[in-house]
Amino acid sequence: MPAPDAHRPVVLDRREGPFGEVVLRERGDDFEIIANGCFLMDTSDGRSERLLIDAALAALPAGRPDPSVLIGGLGVGFSLVRAADEPRWGRIVVVEREQAVVDWHLGGPLGRISGTALADPRTEILATDLVAHLDATTERYDALCLDIDNGPDWTVTEDNESLYSPTGLGACRARLTPGGVLAVWSAQPSADFGEALRNAGFRAVRTEEVAVARGVPDVVHLALRND
Repeated sequence: MPAPDAHRPVVLDRREGPFGEVVLRERGDDFEIIANGCFLMDTSDGRSERLLIDAALAALPAGRPDPSVLIGGLGVGFSLVRAADEPRWGRIVVVEREQAVVDWHLGGPLGRISGTALADPRTEILATDLVAHLDATTERYDALCLDIDNGPDWTVTEDNESLYSPTGLGACRARLTPGGVLAVWSAQPSADFGEALRNAGFRAVRTEEVAVARGVPDVVHLALRND
């Protein structure tokens, strides 16, 4: 009998949600999340997901006490864990629209990554759609760290495209405190998105890159609310 192939993914859970199918797979020592057949993320690296949080905190005005952060997308938990590891953050709110992903963390295999961060009293999980939350809430945050797509030019579902439109970026700006920072993860740079941020009233627009083994680098787009 041939030995098991450690590089062949094993499906741990498969669910049909309101936005299509989501799958959790295990490949060797790593986990993968697949949405509607599109690879979203895995646990093999995580540097760019951590950079999303670190760069946002570094971009905030110095001396701001207990800044609050909204993380758009729970994913495999790397961004949440990074935020919870940093004592300077105050409130940490995570918005995740896929109940399956929340379940995989709260009572499933991904809890081994995020368990301590989820137990942090600063952490709050909102099981809702990010775009809907930004439109409905009146709360403001010091930082929005968004990682719900493969980037502004490569959305997981068509519904997400509105987030990167002038209306969506306006909603992001409205949900930031004066001088607050918007950080958006992307699997590739987008010059058009940088221009869209400037047109939406953001300043200090820039990108930070993380080199990957093959292809173009992962990118975090950064911008400050222009007040």
